[in-house]
Amino acid sequence: MPDHHSNSEFENDRAHLLHPFTEFPRALTQGSRFFERGEGAYVYGADGKRYLDGMGGLWCVNIGYGRKEMADAIAEQALRLSYYNTFGDMSSGPAADLAARLADLAPGDLNHVFFSTGGSTAVDSALRLAHYFFQAEGRPEKRKIIAREMGYHGSTFLGASITGIRRNHARFHTLATGPDPLVHYVSNPGVYRRPEGLDEAAFCDALMEELEAAIATIGADNIACFFAEPVMGAGGVLVAPSGYHRRALDICRRHDILYVSDEVITAFGRLGHMFSSEDKYAIVPDIIAIAKGVTSGYVPLGATIFSDRIHHGISQAKTGPGNFSHGFTYSGHPVACAAGLKNIEIMEREDLCGHVRRVTPHFRRAVEALREFEIVGDVRGEGFMMAVEFVADRATKKSFDPALTVGRRVHQAAYERGLTVRYSADSVFISPPLVLDEGQATWLADTLRDAIAAVAAELTV
Repeated sequence: MPDHHSNSEFENDRAHLLHPFTEFPRALTQGSRFFERGEGAYVYGADGKRYLDGMGGLWCVNIGYGRKEMADAIAEQALRLSYYNTFGDMSSGPAADLAARLADLAPGDLNHVFFSTGGSTAVDSALRLAHYFFQAEGRPEKRKIIAREMGYHGSTFLGASITGIRRNHARFHTLATGPDPLVHYVSNPGVYRRPEGLDEAAFCDALMEELEAAIATIGADNIACFFAEPVMGAGGVLVAPSGYHRRALDICRRHDILYVSDEVITAFGRLGHMFSSEDKYAIVPDIIAIAKGVTSGYVPLGATIFSDRIHHGISQAKTGPGNFSHGFTYSGHPVACAAGLKNIEIMEREDLCGHVRRVTPHFRRAVEALREFEIVGDVRGEGFMMAVEFVADRATKKSFDPALTVGRRVHQAAYERGLTVRYSADSVFISPPLVLDEGQATWLADTLRDAIAAVAAELTV
């Protein structure tokens, strides 16, 4: 059976729908796969086949698919008040209540919330807040950004500029180029590909020295903020050395640079905590950007959560009264906020964060066993967020020729066996719904093992 509903839908998709991150010309010749429903940790293709969703939609279906009480909450709010704006002095109950819940859950004095529509707009809003704050403080020259190579912060013009995945910049203009770039990068902190001869502690020292040097070169008086994901997602599920985030935050504090923790992926249980910044990495940043898991992907919602200091600075500006001229039509959308409230209720009632912490050791052992293959160079991650990286030579960590598309081939082999995973040129990423149990985790790893074995055999022919 075809994996789409009908020839007309298949052709409509191919002829008219430009997909995010479309791969030309393959998409034009092969077309798309269609999914029609989901339940728990599974999605069902239009051909009726069941797939374990090893990617959780796109790092986001945390409470799982098909939750009737979530659908009911969304429908009830849509009937009561489907929309009203939150510009100026307008508001709605769900927006106010979700802001209060997020302030209660967020670390430290991050008591203030700006709603947007997703991760990219949450990141944009973080920078606009930082710029507005320093303008209000009478320091407009503090506007530049330090980000990290291989970091991912979205796909708007600004988010893509802060993103350090260079292939995402191809054929686009960004704010990271030109004679006076807004964005400057420091090295990614992934431990696996650290410089030869450095242990983890020495690598962390080198990264801190590099950050200090970058600040000295740019000038602390010119820098507004530093952007960092607790665990780098789309860039390869890169895990920093122990102590990295704490030390980076200390450096930022010393130079009065705002620390922005991009928790679009890592918040709401992905690493076993509602927020990872403090509970996992012992930091209280100035700003946290969230999206994805805040509604478990049921409806779009993003938020930027920020400190009392920033709120005081923008509301009691030293430069006089001002107008925070930033916002979106759908900021604080009542249906999206109702979904966020219900999502948090479900997560807390079912202790999904605790479930992730309990299942993670088994899940990790099952995936770590894939190191049995010579083409597997590294298995890494935290919580329900892992990556398997493939190499042509394990001893030297030499990558495969990108033309071999090893990551995509493993992804395809897994898909044929009933498992969806995300991929890059040389890796596959696993980020399943948080309702995944130990039996499903074992099946996921076993199925991925079969897929890797099939591709490894092709590569040796």
